[in-house]
Amino acid sequence: MAVVTLAAEDDFDGWRAAARRLSLAGVPAADIVWQVGDTPVDLFGGGAEPAAAAPGAIFSVPRAFLSLAETAICHRDPQRFALLYTLLDRLRTQPGSIDDEADPLVRRIAGMAKAVRRDIHKMRAFLRFREIGEGDERRFVAWFEPEQHIVRANAGFFVRRFATMRWSILTPELSVHWDGETLTEAPGATKADAPDGDPLEQTWATYYVSIFNPARVKIGAMLKEMPRKYWKNMPETALVPGLIAGAQAREAGMIANARAEIGGNSQAAWEALREEAKGCTRCHLYKPATQTVFGEGPVDARLMLVGEQAGDQEDLAGRPFVGPAGQLLDRALAEAGIDRSAAYVTNAVKHFKFEQRGKRRIHAKPDGGEIQACHWWIDQERMLIRPPVTVALGATAARAMLGKIVTISRTRGQQHTLADGGECWVTVHPSYLLRIDDRARADDEYRQFVEDLRNAGQRALAAA
Repeated sequence: MAVVTLAAEDDFDGWRAAARRLSLAGVPAADIVWQVGDTPVDLFGGGAEPAAAAPGAIFSVPRAFLSLAETAICHRDPQRFALLYTLLDRLRTQPGSIDDEADPLVRRIAGMAKAVRRDIHKMRAFLRFREIGEGDERRFVAWFEPEQHIVRANAGFFVRRFATMRWSILTPELSVHWDGETLTEAPGATKADAPDGDPLEQTWATYYVSIFNPARVKIGAMLKEMPRKYWKNMPETALVPGLIAGAQAREAGMIANARAEIGGNSQAAWEALREEAKGCTRCHLYKPATQTVFGEGPVDARLMLVGEQAGDQEDLAGRPFVGPAGQLLDRALAEAGIDRSAAYVTNAVKHFKFEQRGKRRIHAKPDGGEIQACHWWIDQERMLIRPPVTVALGATAARAMLGKIVTISRTRGQQHTLADGGECWVTVHPSYLLRIDDRARADDEYRQFVEDLRNAGQRALAAA
């Protein structure tokens, strides 16, 4: 019986080195005991040292397996090391089996990896730092209880995101500390070691109350995205039960007072929302993008213009519709008698999706998952602004607004009623006009575009 002792629960490098030696030596999975630290996994402990492989012996496995194994090894399943070894040993002679999604072993390991990725996402979404100390002693401390062994795997994200802060993340098994230059580890902590709150939480709670929309409460969906076990980490969740309990009364009050509330409070709430969006990681598009491109315009705008996503110039400038399509939109708005500064302009997707070709970044169309992930932000914008009329510029914007895939030809020129009661009108995206080679056709399409905008502008004025 071969016994392998790993340095930590997530010791992928140690597992990989031992698994390679054992597989080359022909040791079957049933003859290996995997343990972490000094605590044996089997009832008897002890055992022989892992067999040595022949000098210079090597083998390769699909790259997809290494990525899968590095993630799955962070799972809490005590059998994960043996399961991964079994699959590794099989791949030496059957490399294509990694693609067999119906295989029970592949499916089980993939399920573990999925659970780990979900836990990583939840930690990034629901971890909250609290400020302690003052002046040079100021630092930020957070408490989190992960389901899997993800602290080390996630530490790099927080280093990159909060590089200039001095912070600590405390968990029951492992704590990590960042002093602005070096990341260090320490033993696990208890909830009592973390601060209960700080003054900033009251500001956040005030913002949360201001954007809470009882008319759109879906408790099941909320609990799926934000399970109750994470509530204790977030200041705003203490308000949720009371807000839900009074939802009907608050809904009636919001309908009666929506326009009366527009002003300084809504402006402050919008600014807080924009700041929060700067750190958005709801989908992967934030990684290559320069920054979040949030909407802009007055919070009491009667007309909202929704485009597809930020383009190359918008990504660099941090503002929507400033590139060639934006310049064409400005000209069309002027001809339609609409002052752009009086409209709220935003995009269905807040980050620039592109393909790198040499030094150029070529626009790539957002997919359904990316549109859905970003829908949360445009929902918050609409809750604050409550525009009576919205123009969806292009098919992606129309899909985001109407909640389904549509074609411009079938939806253009028709009034669509949104869930919040506002009107939605669909037209083309100005970038479409820039791509038309035939000049006569381009002129016709442009005139129709101006007419669509004029109609929406008049509807917005009539709703005032």
